[in-house]
Amino acid sequence: MSDRTFLEEITIRSIGVIEHSTLEISPGLTVLTGETGAGKTMILTALNLILGGKSDSSLVRKGSERLVASGRFAVPPTLIERFEENGLQIEEGELILTRTVNADGKSKATSNSIAVPASALIAASENLVEVHAQAANLNMTKSSKQRELLDRFAGLKLKSSLTKYQECLSAYHELKTRIAAMKRSIDSRDAQLVALREFATTMAGLKLEANELSSITNEIARLSSVEELRVAAQLASSAIEDEESGSLTTLGVVRKSLDVARSKDPQIEDLYQRISEAFFIVDDAKSALASYLANLEADPNRLDLLNARKASINSLIKKYGGSLSSDEELNILIERFDNSKNAIADLEGGDERLKELEGELTTLKKELVKAAKDLTSLRQESSQTLSTSVTAEIQQLSMPHTSFHAVVESADYAALKESDFTSLGCDEVSMLIQAHKDGPLVPLAKGASGGEMSRVMLALEVVLASTHPVGTYVFDEVDAGVGGKAAVEVGRRLYALSKHAQVIVVTHLPQVAAWADSHFVVTKNSDGSVTESNVTKVADERRVEEIARMLAGMEGSTSAREHATELLELPLSAR
Repeated sequence: MSDRTFLEEITIRSIGVIEHSTLEISPGLTVLTGETGAGKTMILTALNLILGGKSDSSLVRKGSERLVASGRFAVPPTLIERFEENGLQIEEGELILTRTVNADGKSKATSNSIAVPASALIAASENLVEVHAQAANLNMTKSSKQRELLDRFAGLKLKSSLTKYQECLSAYHELKTRIAAMKRSIDSRDAQLVALREFATTMAGLKLEANELSSITNEIARLSSVEELRVAAQLASSAIEDEESGSLTTLGVVRKSLDVARSKDPQIEDLYQRISEAFFIVDDAKSALASYLANLEADPNRLDLLNARKASINSLIKKYGGSLSSDEELNILIERFDNSKNAIADLEGGDERLKELEGELTTLKKELVKAAKDLTSLRQESSQTLSTSVTAEIQQLSMPHTSFHAVVESADYAALKESDFTSLGCDEVSMLIQAHKDGPLVPLAKGASGGEMSRVMLALEVVLASTHPVGTYVFDEVDAGVGGKAAVEVGRRLYALSKHAQVIVVTHLPQVAAWADSHFVVTKNSDGSVTESNVTKVADERRVEEIARMLAGMEGSTSAREHATELLELPLSAR
């Protein structure tokens, strides 16, 4: 896990029932248990806020001005650049993300105490945490999500192929648009040619540069105020150089006075060094002022030239520009001039130019189709591997006869339509399950119960974990609708996943909790609140007691304690 991030600590203040709580999370498998309503899901709510989720004033605890959620993550050196690209600073291998939400709904996000937009947290979350709850499982039934999962599994090779396809698609649409515009303009090309040539000739004569107007305006301001600038510089120079009362003389006297005693007191030595630094800075300023005065001179001819050029540029902007700032309009005109050569060539070429461009479009279409086919081929290859791997995982989760199938359905490449080319290729991905060898293939949404869906999702994550950089997986209600032997297997697979990445699970099942490396119990005070003392890390006898409570629904059951002890011995053989 050294090449992955992991969540070290999460701190919560005034969220729902939680008044104040801090959890130090270890690598491996961590479970959160406790009675219904004790605040376990509030911990996931806090994590969602930390990762840029939507803020909601209703989450602020009643009577509090604001909520605070903070997460401290360890970041390996190999991933630091990814976070810095999103404007997040890593200090000594740590990233601290904090989110506050006021009672009036206003929210603020910080990264290592520096304010950042919530979008930066969302971008960071892609490499930090993957959260799975019942809502996420429902989302997985969508075709777009299924394609995303397959592409994620296929890795860098598919990502590179998709980028190439998207570049071809963009170039194809751009050329199509250019051809369509050319066809529309053929009837009026004579008038357009006159206007374009006039514009191009004017621009070529002026030889404009980007942001030139601001530079001209600044130089005009300087040349128009030469005497005023000279007086100011001379006064400043005199104040520095005056032999009797100049600042340089005064600093020299102070420096000399302190020099006598500086060896006798460190404070005097410090003051001497500071005065010396000031002395040399002022001395440098004296030289700079002298140089400035030597080079400062009126240039009426240059001033007239600049005023004339400024007038020409403003006239051009008035004639051809819009309502943006002068520099923005100037930059737009320069870009328009750069493109005018192609526009004139298009219009002058007429039908021949149109045929030439249509030939280019045909060639580009062939490249686009090849890129789409390559993308399809990679998806089909990856779908077979994914299907085999996930099926093996599912069958370990008490679904011994169930198989998983990722199916790639592509457009008919022999008769492609324009609408077949989407931004993600010409494929649709479906994920289906087969209850037994000769059974029909059924979409996940129709063929899987809540418990089965949770196990399919878990199986997918176990397979994807080895190829995806996310460091922490969070599962809420992954055990919904699961019990008995299946629950034991869910715990076993979560434990297997925790060998690749950090795993945090909110669970009601003792069979799952028994596999944990770290076990936290959340309880409520009599007033319904949760404070730091109510989130307890349990081990040894206290952990046996909690597992027994989960088994029996009550405390003090001897048979439940015996069963709990037996459950806790299960994972030992796997460690």
